[in-house]
Amino acid sequence: MSGACIVMTTVSGEQQAKAIATAVIEARLAACAQTMPIASCYWWDGKVVDDAELLILFKTAADKYPALETKILELHPYDTPEIIRLPVDGGFGKYLAWIEKETR
Repeated sequence: MSGACIVMTTVSGEQQAKAIATAVIEARLAACAQTMPIASCYWWDGKVVDDAELLILFKTAADKYPALETKILELHPYDTPEIIRLPVDGGFGKYLAWIEKETR
């Protein structure tokens, strides 16, 4: 079991994604942030919505999650943003050590 986790959120535009990712990395709340375009289909305000979004994946230490969530909420434009923490239960030791080092 590692002390790492992946935190994910989505935004509607590239500028939003870059702003959030950069602020999180500069604050050392994550070692890495990756963005990728996705198609999202979901219920919102009583109707089905089909949107293009950007998914941001943050690689971080599990103990950084509370501060990371706070930072995302501070910068996120959505009323109810997706913020999900996924545990990392294994991985390449040198990479996991790098995550730990870069978030200290």
